[in-house]
Amino acid sequence: MTRLAAFRTSIVAAAALMLSACGINSVPAAEETAKAKWADVEAAFQERANLVPNLEQIVMSSAEQERETLESVIQARASATRPEIQLDGDDLGDADKMAQYQQAQNTFGGALSRLMANVEAYPELRSQENFGRFMTQIEGQENRIRVAIRDYNEAVRQYNTTIRTFPDTIGANIIHGAEPMVPYEAVTQGAEVAPTLDMRSDSDAAN
Repeated sequence: MTRLAAFRTSIVAAAALMLSACGINSVPAAEETAKAKWADVEAAFQERANLVPNLEQIVMSSAEQERETLESVIQARASATRPEIQLDGDDLGDADKMAQYQQAQNTFGGALSRLMANVEAYPELRSQENFGRFMTQIEGQENRIRVAIRDYNEAVRQYNTTIRTFPDTIGANIIHGAEPMVPYEAVTQGAEVAPTLDMRSDSDAAN
């Protein structure tokens, strides 16, 4: 009986090991990691959107010429944060939804960049403490977005590799019905890199 019990135990252990090696655990673990990293991406974009009201106050009080550009930022922000384009973990394999989300964020980012470039042309604004503080905040946020996207794409790469390679692909296809996830792609080369904001005055830059 002891030998029989030991044999059964070894069979169970071997079966568990085989199942583990076939992606029973590794596939959902990789999937959950990618979903968590996507949540970080969305949070980073939302935090950028949350900075816009501060910029709105600065521009409205000090640069009347840029109010039209500011309006385009406000509209793009509204588009980028509308509920119907947000992605949850189950949408990460939908290339169309990802493209729609990316386009909205790119439009918002482009409008914001144009406004910031225009506003920087006003020396009286550059000298304001609140404008300098905002520039520091937006630079930091763009860096956080860049890091979040990089981490998400790496998690997607690992997940997509896991579900395509043996032996994990057995569990991925037969048990989990796993589908590839879509990475977040920069529209233009270098778009995933945060811009460097030059806070020096014209006189400092000339020296």
